[in-house]
Amino acid sequence: MCGIAGYSLRPGKTDRTAFPSHAKPDLVAALAAIRHRGPDGSGIFEDADNRIGLGHVRLSIIDLHETGAQPMQNPDNENGMVLSYNGEIYNYLDLRAELEGQGYKFRGTSDTEVLLQLLEIQGLDAVHALNGMFAFAAYDRAADQVTIVRDAYGVKPLYYTENENGCFFSSEVRGLIAMGVTSDAPAADVVGRYLTFLWNPGTQTPSPNIRTLAPGEAITIKAGRIDRQWQWFRSPTLQPQPVSQDVHKTIVNTATHLRDAVHRQMIADVPVGAFLSGGLDSSAVVAFAREHAPDIKCFTIDPTGGPEEGTPDDLPYARRVADHLGVPLELVKVDPNTMARDLEMMVAQLEEPLADPACLNVLYICQLAREQGIKVLLSGSGGDDLFTGYRRHRAVAFDRHFKHLPTAVRRGFSSCSSLLNQKNPFQRRVAKFLSGFALNGDERLINYFAWTARSDILALLSDSARAAVSDVDFTGPMLDYLEEMDEGIDDIDKILALEQRFFLAEHNLIYTDKMSMAASVEVRVPFLDLELVSYAATIPHHLKQRGKEGKWILKKAMEPYLPHDVIYRPKAGFGAPLRHWLRGELREMMQDLLSSESLNRRGIFNPDAVQALIADDVAGRKDASYTILSMMCLELWCRNNLGGTDTENRKYSANNANAA
Repeated sequence: MCGIAGYSLRPGKTDRTAFPSHAKPDLVAALAAIRHRGPDGSGIFEDADNRIGLGHVRLSIIDLHETGAQPMQNPDNENGMVLSYNGEIYNYLDLRAELEGQGYKFRGTSDTEVLLQLLEIQGLDAVHALNGMFAFAAYDRAADQVTIVRDAYGVKPLYYTENENGCFFSSEVRGLIAMGVTSDAPAADVVGRYLTFLWNPGTQTPSPNIRTLAPGEAITIKAGRIDRQWQWFRSPTLQPQPVSQDVHKTIVNTATHLRDAVHRQMIADVPVGAFLSGGLDSSAVVAFAREHAPDIKCFTIDPTGGPEEGTPDDLPYARRVADHLGVPLELVKVDPNTMARDLEMMVAQLEEPLADPACLNVLYICQLAREQGIKVLLSGSGGDDLFTGYRRHRAVAFDRHFKHLPTAVRRGFSSCSSLLNQKNPFQRRVAKFLSGFALNGDERLINYFAWTARSDILALLSDSARAAVSDVDFTGPMLDYLEEMDEGIDDIDKILALEQRFFLAEHNLIYTDKMSMAASVEVRVPFLDLELVSYAATIPHHLKQRGKEGKWILKKAMEPYLPHDVIYRPKAGFGAPLRHWLRGELREMMQDLLSSESLNRRGIFNPDAVQALIADDVAGRKDASYTILSMMCLELWCRNNLGGTDTENRKYSANNANAA
């Protein structure tokens, strides 16, 4: 795992000393900014005549020698490709064997060299042969163009910007900033999406001039300008699939495909460990990983302050699985005071105001793993997004009994949500289910991802910010994606498509990458193996969400390998006692970040409305803890990126609502 950065400049910009200071493509500074992604080495390739630069920092996982160093080029082909690549290609040994059978020679043993050879032989069509996670930049010297590519499901991030000087790209935003790219105030529609979902669906970032490459997307850059932008990958969940009718065979095949995926992702020249929360997904990954490495070291969280209210305690299940499989289990004790204190650091490392303190658990586990000499961890991320498992999937299955009710009746149900006790975890979830009951079709599906209603968001915004988003649909990117679907897709498959494209890429995977790479650890996700994903798409939706039982097919597949009480335990996740924090450890920070002085200075929110929401939350009239946290994270992002006093460039106007 590594980090990349680079640029392509426009004609007339070859003399860097003539650049304004904010536009200098300083690759040395960019690589220093993302050094945590690759502390084992670095390299730079620059072609001054063609105004091209590629940089790379290396975390040595496969081929630890200089033959794996990057940027990589073929010494026997002076007009060939130059490659700067971040990721792992799990089928690279098969691809290498095919190339060797055709007479091609290799100097080392890295997957990078295989990718380079494929690109030189097949061009960009080579990307369709890859089963892995990656973000790379390939400079085609013969065509004088750079192409940047992101993997099918967005496991690895890649950011870019285009301005009057050229195009710049990096694995992290801080790499762009180091090359002179400025970070601007967030557009109002982006603020609306963060408040709606707690994360931001789509390719926008908080800074309007910086975007992220979408999963399965590629961009070709010529002479400092974007020449072509296209999707090279289309998810199989977007179209109907041939389905298996033999349930027993499907159960067996599910286990076989997952086992193969885990074994493929065990390949490394360094030790491999694993997350083990005690949930089904991470436990299934460890069950098959131990077949390859019987003593694989596993890591879990010990929440010394107790789990989040209404969330089952994971630790006893993690110990149960470790004992059952005979694998060592390392505990990371998490103190609530430490987590609260690290919130500001979390936002800075994520480079966006993603309001989920569970991100810190990934960092703490990766820090301990790295201290113990482990550079690679396997994760169970993606299981819920392939096979169902979230509460919203159960709600969607339940919906089919009510979706044909008259709108007036459904509105009546929806109005009842305000009558439920927000302090009670069960009633809080019922209220969330009922809140969107009056919505129809795709809008109702998307509402299951939402935390804050549009009307509540508009009430929190300042007058100028509210005017800027009056005509903006915060759910737009998700609605547009559903419109790409073929006809006849069931609601369960629709919501899984949204999980895979948005919740994974812009929530789970982005925080997993950023927090793990902060500790210089690579995290692999076997559930997103392309062969497994393709097979999962052929499984009928009723074998995934079977009544109220989520992940039914995966649970049946794992019965021979895991204890029954682990497989059928209540759904849990990396929780954090946020509601308690806002009244304790985070209270002082909340009062500072959301003070009237701070909010007036920033110009995003209405201070009176924010204080009223905080009062409602404290009194239990509303469960607004995550909305409050989202506003806190937005202010932290602004302080980190825009400063804390100068407000002139942070005031909202109707002109910047769609600037990103």
